[in-house]
Amino acid sequence: MSELLERATKLLERVGGGEEMEVFLSRGVETEVQAYQGEIENLSSSSSAEIGIRILIDGPRGARVGTAYAGSLDDEAIAEAMSNARDNARFATEDEFVAFARPDGVAPVSLSLSDPGVAGTSMERKVNLALELEAMVRGGDARIRQVDAANYSDYLSDAAIVSTTGISASLERSGAFVSVEAIATDGEQDQTGWGLSVGRSPEDLSLASAAGDAIRRATRMLGAVKPPSFKGVAVFDPRTAATLWSIMGSALSGDAVVRGRSFFAGRLGEVVASSEVTLIDDPTDARHFAASPFDAEGLSSRRNELITEGRLRQFVYDTVAGRRAGTSSTGNAVRAGVSGSPSAGCRALQLVAGDYDQDEVLRRVGNGVFVESLTGVHSGVNPISGDFSVGITGLMIRDGVLAEPVREVTLASTLQRMLLDVVMVGNDVQWLPGTAAAQTLAIDGLALSGR
Repeated sequence: MSELLERATKLLERVGGGEEMEVFLSRGVETEVQAYQGEIENLSSSSSAEIGIRILIDGPRGARVGTAYAGSLDDEAIAEAMSNARDNARFATEDEFVAFARPDGVAPVSLSLSDPGVAGTSMERKVNLALELEAMVRGGDARIRQVDAANYSDYLSDAAIVSTTGISASLERSGAFVSVEAIATDGEQDQTGWGLSVGRSPEDLSLASAAGDAIRRATRMLGAVKPPSFKGVAVFDPRTAATLWSIMGSALSGDAVVRGRSFFAGRLGEVVASSEVTLIDDPTDARHFAASPFDAEGLSSRRNELITEGRLRQFVYDTVAGRRAGTSSTGNAVRAGVSGSPSAGCRALQLVAGDYDQDEVLRRVGNGVFVESLTGVHSGVNPISGDFSVGITGLMIRDGVLAEPVREVTLASTLQRMLLDVVMVGNDVQWLPGTAAAQTLAIDGLALSGR
């Protein structure tokens, strides 16, 4: 048993009569370094320790839950958080579906998600990684006039969650990242591009990959123009495809569905996508940066296949959303840190890979547009209605290869139509930070509004 889990378990002894209690402890250390013009512009190293407590009291028309948290694990802070949670429970509204998770018999998967290389790497080396990255981009192409920022960051964290209902889970995790944004010029126009490399440890990072990506993305956009409008195939690179799947994932939340706030509501068992689409949520896959043996309620993670060859098979649930829908949790509770309450959400989305790399996808598409970045996603995409209208930058595809760069372009469709119009899924999976890994994705029937 980890020290944090042991401490959380001890706190359950303070539960009062007629109460159920959940304790969530979290602590971590983070480092951030930013290089600019050959010098370190910002360097910070911080540690945190937090506790979140939920108290549940049964009533005649359902349960009442009070939540409180503290940014310290001192005894005084913990006592105050418990007192506040009890007070908040007294004034909460009763809800017949509210309940704490209980063990459901699913065995946890053993995952190694923490690398000692984060703690074992000196601060000097971390600083040099940011400086070296900036120098590589600045000297990598004569058209790069400025490096906006080169960053190194890492974290080490551990967490434990226990409850009087029998939940007992802990997790250790680490991560390291480098990112850089380059500005290229041709004397008349500036364009930006950014690159990144991610891993569990600094040893996993590739400065050359991050630098080369930023340079390539910035320089190949020089001379971008507003193209004529047309309707056809859009090929999304893995990063932009990951954004699409994250949006789709929010509509697959059982909570959104039961409340009628998803375009998937009432469609279980129907064909909702192309046969090319098999979408899974699998936080048990250690390659995913959101991997975890447990969800945010302490239930064991599991692989959930949401769409199989285009047919909608299931939604994802936490305990409360599952009870509202008349089913059980799928191990998909998420929460915004110790201060948040659990809700249902996709945790580690990925498509089953297709047969082709990006070059082959482009060749088979023939003509269309290659989407390198998206803008206006939060305002232009509605996961309830499915409306989709976003700005893009990218390159035209002509005769199966990338051609002239384009900007000031709007892509429009609906999420429902886009799923049905997926024509190709690549095999070039990128494991990215966030809730979705992704690969090159080709979708037909999108309206491109240019000039």
